[in-house]
Amino acid sequence: MSEFVSTKWLFDNLNDNNLVIFDCSWFLPYEKRNPGKNYKEIHIEGSHFFNINKVCDRKSKFPHMIPDIKYFKNKIKNFNIQKKSKIITYGSNDIMGPSRVWWMFKYFGFNNICVLNGGLNKWIKEKKPITNKQSIKKISTYDFIINEEWLTNKDIILQKLKDKKVLIFDARNENRFKGIEKEKRKGLRVGHIPYSKNIFWKNLTNKGEIILSKNLIKEKFKKYNLKNKHIILSCGSGISACVLALSLMHALDIKASVYDGSWAEWGSNKSLPIRK
Repeated sequence: MSEFVSTKWLFDNLNDNNLVIFDCSWFLPYEKRNPGKNYKEIHIEGSHFFNINKVCDRKSKFPHMIPDIKYFKNKIKNFNIQKKSKIITYGSNDIMGPSRVWWMFKYFGFNNICVLNGGLNKWIKEKKPITNKQSIKKISTYDFIINEEWLTNKDIILQKLKDKKVLIFDARNENRFKGIEKEKRKGLRVGHIPYSKNIFWKNLTNKGEIILSKNLIKEKFKKYNLKNKHIILSCGSGISACVLALSLMHALDIKASVYDGSWAEWGSNKSLPIRK
């Protein structure tokens, strides 16, 4: 199954009762934009708003960490997710939010999920149906089960830093990776996890919204020997790393682990090693 669907495919299947569509728009804190407000003003017909900042571990000091399964089930209980459902995620600005939600459902054992390539902007440009009406909610019955392969943590990374069977990719931009650019979050050091490689998430897309072809994605990873490697993905706070996870699954059928704490955790802990 492809990890993406086209706007044409979604339009052609919009009346499919098994479809569950999520507006997963998410903005960086400094952008000072409200995705929930945007959703209320305009969204794809039949879609629900998935609030990444609330479907998370609210007790963690780090942003939008993955919640426990009980909390996750409670938050998505009214979105009509059944065994036969096909979930489509999209964003109003880029694919970071949709990729994060795609990854979350994979972690919680739901595999029939895809990202809308081009998102809301492409949908609107093509004059496909939009609305400001609230979508009808129904009880979900799907039995979620955690798939640990999709997630990793700082302790595992620390143990495997020098393991040649492990590859760590950082999805932040080159200047942040190299420690040239100051981190916007207070108290964070600059640099990157030792031995990690840099692939900026946006370089796997066209303007952040449309995923590159499979061949172009393969080309981006070509110089790294991915065969039989345990791949770990990091970024600023666990969001853009999911774009890499999505790209690797889409183009190379590789299941990679996301370091959910990412630089928000690693960069704030002075006991953890860094490189610049």
